[in-house]
Order: sequence, then structure tokens, then C-alpha cells
Amino acid sequence: MTAELVTDLDPVSSIDAPFGRVCALTELPTTTPDVGRYLGVIEKIWTVGPKVHGGTMVAASAAAATDRLRSSDAALVGMVPIAASSDFLGAPNPGEVEYAVRIRKIGRQICLADADLIQDGRTLVRTTLTFGRLTDADPIYAPQHSDMPVQPPADAVGYEPDSVMGRVVHVGQGAELYLDREWARFLDGEQGEPRLRLWMRPRPADEQDPDIAMFFAMMSADMSPPVAMNLGHFGWAPTVQMTTYLRRRPAPGWLRIIATAHEVGGRMFDEDQLVLDSAGMVVAQSRQLALVPQR
Repeated sequence: MTAELVTDLDPVSSIDAPFGRVCALTELPTTTPDVGRYLGVIEKIWTVGPKVHGGTMVAASAAAATDRLRSSDAALVGMVPIAASSDFLGAPNPGEVEYAVRIRKIGRQICLADADLIQDGRTLVRTTLTFGRLTDADPIYAPQHSDMPVQPPADAVGYEPDSVMGRVVHVGQGAELYLDREWARFLDGEQGEPRLRLWMRPRPADEQDPDIAMFFAMMSADMSPPVAMNLGHFGWAPTVQMTTYLRRRPAPGWLRIIATAHEVGGRMFDEDQLVLDSAGMVVAQSRQLALVPQR
């Protein structure tokens, strides 16, 4: 996380679909038959500091790959990105970006694709995607998280533009976003376990489109601040590698995000994020390896 700010943000109304605009892509001409090219725009509200939020880039790349795969064969319309493995080569600025998509495999159960996010002629994010079909069947086993309220309590910390968190993380202007004060010990100048909890909900217009809601759930799996902040390590924590899983389409309502770490080392730390929907079902997960901010 960086301390730099973006100050010229436009307000987003409740009837708007700001995340839908992230996923609204224009197909571009291509001279390479096996590469689909798309143009997109990522607005400043989807930034952390001056740079585009990582989960937003993963979800947008997944949207581009989904467009390419589904347009290649009508039988693949039901395919969705169930896994995305992303490497971050650079940090894009908000604005226009391009996506170059290559389909690597088409199968009855599993399809594979690569998506590069490009800005100013440079590939800045490279994502390998696995496609499959989701199921609405109840899981055979799933741990319960009944200790986390379904919606943010009164003392949850919001990401309004003039708040401590909102001045750095601008995503709260494109969606409703709250941080659990009980777990975020760093907010009170204290230290605690490297774990955090959040609540997030898309704008109503974004929630109404099943695909946009699906991509939003993938994005939310990278929404937690670095859990190392609870150990006193503040600053930018560059992601080395991140893998995101989509488990099912989310039910309407609040998403609950639980972030934990297995180890915070001297140079790198891992962070797992689990996303539950309003029905308590696992809808998305992520695991990333990131550099520890130096105190």
C-alpha cells in the first residue's frame, strides 16, 4: 500500500455501474489470428494510491479472456474463469488499457487461456486462466464462519473519500467497503495477529448482471490491506504472484472477506483471502506472495 493520493476522483451514484465499465471491452483489429485484442478503461476510483488495484486488473483480464473464449464457440457460453494466476510486471496507471488474449486449450470440461494487460506498449500484468463450469450444488464440506456478521456492524470503518482508509484506497467510491475495526489493530496504533476482515458490496446496477457480479467477486478476493500492517509494517507491499479462484456465483448482498497469513518473513509474506457471500457460501479465494513493507 502506498501513501500517495489521487485527489481528482469523480463521485459514483448508486444507480451507476462503475465495475461494469471496467468489464466493458471493445474488440480491436488484430493482425495475429490466434490473438484477440480488446480495449478497456479502468477509472481512477479503482486505484490504491495512484496505481490500479491488483484485483481489478485480474478481474478485467478475466473478462477479456471470457469474451474471447465465448465468442470462439457457442458451446462455451457457460464457461467461466475458475482460476487466474497472475504475475505483475509493472503498475499500470488508471485510464485506457489493452488486453491480448490467446486461447491455449478448448475442452469439454476445461479450457485454458492467457491474457496480457498492456499499457503504452508494455505488458504489465500477465494472467493464465483456467475455465470450467460452476455448480450450485451444496458443498460436501465447508467450515462455518458464523462469528463474522453478515453485514458490517456500526463500528466498522468505512472507505469514504475523506476517511483514513479512503484517502489511499479509492475502491470504496465504486462499491461499498468496510473494514472490521476489531481485527484491524493497526488503526488504533496497536499490533495483533496478521489477519483482517472486510465487508464489500457492489453498486445495485453491477450486482444485477450475473457476469459483472462474478468478476466483482474475483476482484474482491484482493481487497484486504496487507495483513503485515497489524505487525507494524506499513507501506507498499508489492504482490510477487497471486492466484485467484472463483467457486460459485455470489448471492445478492454483502460479501465477507477474511484475510490471513501463514508466515510473515523478513522479506516476503503470504496472504490468503476468503470471500463468502450473504448466504455464507465460498464464492472466491486468493493466495498471494508479497514483499514485506520495510519499517
